[in-house]
Amino acid sequence: MKRITATLSITAAFAAGCLITHLVPEGITPAQAAENITAQVIHVPELVGDALGPASPTGFRSKMFMQADGATISVQDGNVVKHMHPNTNEIQYILEGTGTVWLGDKEVQVKAGDLIIIPKGTPHGGTKPDGKPFRAIAIKTPPQAPDDTKPLP
Repeated sequence: MKRITATLSITAAFAAGCLITHLVPEGITPAQAAENITAQVIHVPELVGDALGPASPTGFRSKMFMQADGATISVQDGNVVKHMHPNTNEIQYILEGTGTVWLGDKEVQVKAGDLIIIPKGTPHGGTKPDGKPFRAIAIKTPPQAPDDTKPLP
């Protein structure tokens, strides 16, 4: 059980960087990216409100904790509009909350502990929390370019 939890946690951490990578500057060399990795323990349960940065108009917050040449990791909270990334794969691990997300052409119920795999080009987002905080770790690979988010209706 501990091995499964650890594996899911690591995978979830990988997914966390996915939604915030649009803030990663383009043209980062592998040497520069490696310099951005810091040994750290992130107390995820303490990351609420302003600790995750300013809220978007939909209330979405996200903070990147690791950036490397192959991926980013962030923690996110709240609702994000339906969109897709033509060139970036995303993995999300739901830490807290329940709700509905768009995945491909359908809405899917998700809950804490679920792992969502989002291949590049797949419509996703549109989280509808069920009245509680909705937090996830997002990992994006490769790191998302600033122009790699395409809003969808």
